[in-house]
Amino acid sequence: MAPRVGLTAERLTAVGAELADEVGFDQVTVSELARRFDVKVASLYSHVRNSHDLKTRIALLALEELADRAADALAGRAGKDALVALANVYRDFAREHPGRYAAAQYRLDPETAMAGAGVRHSRMTRALLRGYDLDEPDQTHAVRLLGSVFHGYVSIEMGGGFDHSAPDTQETWSRVLDALDVLLRTWPSAP
Repeated sequence: MAPRVGLTAERLTAVGAELADEVGFDQVTVSELARRFDVKVASLYSHVRNSHDLKTRIALLALEELADRAADALAGRAGKDALVALANVYRDFAREHPGRYAAAQYRLDPETAMAGAGVRHSRMTRALLRGYDLDEPDQTHAVRLLGSVFHGYVSIEMGGGFDHSAPDTQETWSRVLDALDVLLRTWPSAP
């Protein structure tokens, strides 16, 4: 049986990413995508192996989109300006594309992860940290800290965890980034 005209792995991935933003990444399946295209599920299997393959492709797309945004935002910036720019890329991406943001957290096997844009994210974060004069292993600790703070804050905010209290979350976000900048500039030496 010939593949349906117009269906490609790339198109299915793009529509899957749109679907993730609409209904949530966890709800994306090959069956749901087949309904979207008004085709039988079997007709998609010549393009994607299963829902895990589809989700992996969406995750890789989301990581690539996020890396492209981060690269644009970081161009020509250093120090706190770079830190704030990178942080805002993650927060804005999560707000604009909640399903894709969730997809960017999808666990990838090591080989797929190393071939994807996650490596670019790490390199950009390490480049940002060179402005804070951190050596290894402090650089790795700082990469993990920034990822944890960005993701943690964004996840709580997106889940409505800050909705019922003042001050405004933008004010808190700015204070968090100020605190990170101070911490990175005064990073404690290993004992």
